[in-house]
Amino acid sequence: MSASAAQLKLVTAPEHDAAPDLNDLLVKVGRGDEHAFAQVYDALGASVFGLARRVIRDPARAEEVAQEVFIQVWQSAARFDPARGTAKSWCLTLAHRRAVDAVRHDQAATNRENKYDWSSGPDFDEVEETVTITLEHEQVKRCLDGLTELQREAVTLAYYQGYTYAEVATALDANTATIKTRMRDGIVRLRDCMGVSA
Repeated sequence: MSASAAQLKLVTAPEHDAAPDLNDLLVKVGRGDEHAFAQVYDALGASVFGLARRVIRDPARAEEVAQEVFIQVWQSAARFDPARGTAKSWCLTLAHRRAVDAVRHDQAATNRENKYDWSSGPDFDEVEETVTITLEHEQVKRCLDGLTELQREAVTLAYYQGYTYAEVATALDANTATIKTRMRDGIVRLRDCMGVSA
């Protein structure tokens, strides 16, 4: 090996071994690179969870939110613009928004439950209620399976996960008008399938 080849090896080796830049990794994630996504997750997982934990306080709920954030990172990384900020700040902004939304959603659910005085309600047969609910869930699942994939995903995100039209559009990488149309059509098909009149 010549002296210049040895020098070249010494000069280029550190660059090759250097950790990839998070911004570059997130751009690769936007192109569907799963390995880059794993590296982003490894680099930012603790920070995203820590931020969610500080906002939410419940560790289990914070874990759910952190998972949702990384799903959103995977689905919307193509929108990341390194000229507007760092990958870390972009991901932590998503985490903060998602955590605040979770707190609001949980608080609204608690308020609804507290508003109704359960002790003043009529007595009911718990077994019958459980069977009825189970049958209804099975019927809803069967009817959801009859929708197109986009309709099913949009309806599920909106009605079971509390997403807004804009959030559904972002999650499914579609425009809001398309999502509204698909959801309306999906709801009509669900209503017909379940035998519910408008």
